[in-house]
Amino acid sequence: MNASERYALWMNSPDIDEQTKAELRAIENDPKEIEERFYTELEFGTAGLRGILGAGDNRMNIYNVRKATEGLARYLEESVHGQPRVCIAYDSRHCSDLFAKETACVLAAHGVQVFLYSTLHSVPQLSFTVRELKCDAGVVITASHNPPKYNGYKVYGRSAAQSAPDEANAITEKIRTVEGFKTAYKPFDEAVKDGSIKLIGKEIDEIYYGKIMTLLTQPELVKEKGHELKLVYTPLHGSGNVPVREVLKRIGVTNVTVVKEQEAPDGSFPTVTAPNPEDPNAFTLAFRYAEKVGATVIIGTDPDSDRLGLAVKKTDGTWAVLTGNQIGAILIHSLLSSYKATGKLPNNGLIVRSIVSTQLADAISEKFGVELKEVLTGFRFIGEQIAECERTHERTFLFGFEESYGFLAGGFARDKDAICAAMLVAEACVVYREKGMTLYDALMEIYETYGWYREKVKSYTLEGKAGIEAIKNAMVLLRSTPLETIAGVKVKKVEDYLKPELTGLPASNVLRYTTDDGTWIAVRPSGTEPKLKLYLGAHAETDAAVEAKLDAYLADMDGTLTKLLGLK
Repeated sequence: MNASERYALWMNSPDIDEQTKAELRAIENDPKEIEERFYTELEFGTAGLRGILGAGDNRMNIYNVRKATEGLARYLEESVHGQPRVCIAYDSRHCSDLFAKETACVLAAHGVQVFLYSTLHSVPQLSFTVRELKCDAGVVITASHNPPKYNGYKVYGRSAAQSAPDEANAITEKIRTVEGFKTAYKPFDEAVKDGSIKLIGKEIDEIYYGKIMTLLTQPELVKEKGHELKLVYTPLHGSGNVPVREVLKRIGVTNVTVVKEQEAPDGSFPTVTAPNPEDPNAFTLAFRYAEKVGATVIIGTDPDSDRLGLAVKKTDGTWAVLTGNQIGAILIHSLLSSYKATGKLPNNGLIVRSIVSTQLADAISEKFGVELKEVLTGFRFIGEQIAECERTHERTFLFGFEESYGFLAGGFARDKDAICAAMLVAEACVVYREKGMTLYDALMEIYETYGWYREKVKSYTLEGKAGIEAIKNAMVLLRSTPLETIAGVKVKKVEDYLKPELTGLPASNVLRYTTDDGTWIAVRPSGTEPKLKLYLGAHAETDAAVEAKLDAYLADMDGTLTKLLGLK
């Protein structure tokens, strides 16, 4: 069917409610909007569903949530022996609580034992709960740090990592067997009354808090000195407000000032353009609070609390908003240093990072005699390494990170965990404070020890059908006409991650170039947003030298990609 036919199907179906039909009537004379909403179905992938809220096949709404859940339920019925168990969480976005209940009602109608968080909870807490309650799957209703018009539906497998491609494909096949808008459905109150939906909350939170607190490397010091640290925290209107503050209080970091304007959950995210701790503008209000209370560090978490951002005060009194790579480097160095100082550094330790994250992590790991492993972008690949460590006992997983502000220690959860990361950042602040240093001082010391590693990231957003095609075409052109030089420097190595026989990793739509001077450049479409992403990393003996190198490479690649994407 074409877009017009799909539109008519929704308008004429007795299964579509009148409010949704009213929304669709408002666009009946807008063929472009009809095309965008109906030219395709919202795609279910390894990240589940993610899209703009609204009526239509290519939008996030109760009908697509029910349909995806029907497919998940049918998959579980075939793949699980006995009664399947699924836990569900949701963040502060518009319709997140509604979509979570709809998910629970469809699963309950299939005889699934559902564990539904009674209040908004984070991605890492959901991942933790999958393992703790021995569930066969988990669902989180969130669109992470996307703008307010988005929401999403993340599916987790039995391992508590996001669903792998084979699992996502199997669920997709089941979704395709759903006819029209017909899904199983048990009313919520009935399902709660008969126990097929069990509401969970504080009892699981207690277990989670207790386990992640065991990851502190110097708990006695933090308990004794933590109150002296002045820290500002912003949950950016999301799910981190309760768990981050609770964990910090329990470990002894009690002098925490919360940005009041960003404290309450609000899916409109009224104080920011996007609730993204990667964006320095997200810290605008926090800076004012920090100056007022004399804090030297600011922590921010995104709506589903899987990403953590960090701002630190510099020696000249100004603020530096750190990159995900810099935060990762600080946490790795802090953890390994403390483990070594306390005699707890294992001789088979493992650090894991994504292929587009800083190679400074490699240098730090090497100095401490810890193995570092590269994996594809996507935290489930780090989760796979944790599972492998537990299966073989050949390595001890210590820390994993991605440049996109995702960090995980220990492995109690299998997705990035900003709550745990906030705790470890606070501990690092206390430890360095005892040495008369701030986190900014620590970062400068790392650079002076290992050399100046810097990275840059640029995203090209192209929404809609035309944008998706432009991104696909750009990747095709890059492969058909290989780059021989970048910024006047010869390309000595090209890694095409669509060729697993050459990379040793699963197939992924990524190209990575390495030049004669050791600079690396990677290009990949985002897996969750309508973006093409450009990553660059370089190493030099001075800050100025590495910045100049990166600026030259960025300018050249920006010109190339802008042309390939048809942006000028």
